[in-house]
Amino acid sequence: MNITHAKTVTVPVSDQDRAKDFYVSTLGFEVLADQQMGPVRWLQVAPRGAETSFTLASAEQGFTPGTARGIILETSDLDADCAGLAQAGAAVEGPDELPWGRQATLVDPDGNSFVLATPTPSESRA
Repeated sequence: MNITHAKTVTVPVSDQDRAKDFYVSTLGFEVLADQQMGPVRWLQVAPRGAETSFTLASAEQGFTPGTARGIILETSDLDADCAGLAQAGAAVEGPDELPWGRQATLVDPDGNSFVLATPTPSESRA
């Protein structure tokens, strides 16, 4: 196998403009693409410099908003990110100390759930 990483993850949203505002203004992602392709709007965002991006797909495209779960976003400063997100009005729980590391959970306006996590010691050495 020659798979190196996930390129794009689809995040189902009810309102692409509202989602774009949250991912760009609250999470600090950048817009990689925002274009109409026939009846479909292709809206793609990502953290700066990331290899993996997120497509914010609407219900009109056949996706059920709020169904994404278990997507892990790695951060180099969990405490600062949690504080900044809470100050911006995002629904954040944690950070918590867990047997596998420190993490917090974050929910977007549609109820899609993310985990903010610091690298584990084994990942830091890799």
